[in-house]
Amino acid sequence: MAVLKTILTVVLILISIIITAIILCQEGKSAGLGAIAGASDTYWSKHKDRSMEGVLVKATRALVALFLILSIVLNIGSF
Repeated sequence: MAVLKTILTVVLILISIIITAIILCQEGKSAGLGAIAGASDTYWSKHKDRSMEGVLVKATRALVALFLILSIVLNIGSF
């Protein structure tokens, strides 16, 4: 059991490093001055989920879910 806990802890650390890197690669959510002029309703803003930014958001969500599940599994034995 100790080997499995060690492996899961290493995976948890790797996931946290990857999550940090992905979050740092993402753009900010501010619309900037384009929202004042009405430029926020462009083709790019409507189809952002197909871009690299959309992929980063989906990867972040999946890795955070995996991080939470691993955290719960690792802490079940500590009660």
